[in-house]
Amino acid sequence: MNKKPYPSVVFFGTPEFARYCLDYLVTAGFPIKAVVTAPDRKAGRGKKLTPSVVKQYALAQKLTVLQPTHLKNDLFIEQLSALEAELFVVVAFRMLPKAVWSLPALGTINLHASVLPNYRGAAPINWVLINGEKETGVSTFLIDEAIDAGLLLQTRTLPIDKKDNFGTLHDKLLHLGAPLLEETLLERKDQRLIPQKQDESKFVNAAPKLNTENTRIIWTHSLEQIVNQIKGLNPYPGAWTMLTNEGQDYRIKIYEAEALHEEVMHEIGQLVIRAGQLLISTAEGYLLCKEVQFPNKKRMRVKDLLNGFKLGTEAIIH
Repeated sequence: MNKKPYPSVVFFGTPEFARYCLDYLVTAGFPIKAVVTAPDRKAGRGKKLTPSVVKQYALAQKLTVLQPTHLKNDLFIEQLSALEAELFVVVAFRMLPKAVWSLPALGTINLHASVLPNYRGAAPINWVLINGEKETGVSTFLIDEAIDAGLLLQTRTLPIDKKDNFGTLHDKLLHLGAPLLEETLLERKDQRLIPQKQDESKFVNAAPKLNTENTRIIWTHSLEQIVNQIKGLNPYPGAWTMLTNEGQDYRIKIYEAEALHEEVMHEIGQLVIRAGQLLISTAEGYLLCKEVQFPNKKRMRVKDLLNGFKLGTEAIIH
């Protein structure tokens, strides 16, 4: 017989990070009263309605799935209340109204992929890499009215490797976060955790939602900043820039690159092909591009690009 006092849970989440955590809780034995996820969205060339990975997993586990369009909907709130779950758990979901997060007796716990109060916001994993941090982690906290600013429960940290990109760091934080979430829920049930106010003096950087503007490479930035931005946006959504080649403009994405700190012999943004390599000049040296993507094309290694795409001598990046 399982002696652990597993609290009953309603789980809120949509992407892979959330699916992994939900699976971890299900496997551990938590009673999941329902799963709340985003409505199905049109995806792919055929614009077919596609369920989130959390919904797909929940249905496979025969869990109750709720997909509200409006979180303040009276019927949705009545459904949640009727479940009488002890805890709500939020992992990578949109902001909840007070009418929702205040329902469970033990509160609503959020797992966030940063060491709070730093990197509050929608894209913490991306931004710790973009900003060149050496360490990050995960936090659990009680949701309140402010975004990611509720009472802190637990944190775990890990170092960021120089080779990490968004994809690899995402997976490391998954394996750090899911066990922490389980521990937090059990200790919250036993009332062994004392929620603490976040130390606002430690707040340095936010993690705003990624958009077209903040994912564009700024070529006047330092070479280190450019490389960090590329790592922080690989594999999604990709750091982008404009290429002008023989009178035609292309919006391209750079997924992998490294810094070459050497004397610069070209204007900023000049493309240079040297010994079968594609370089882009910056103020501090050259960006050695290794993997790129052209519009409506798959990602490709630069050596394959150079075999089939002619770059003019006046080609520039901007």
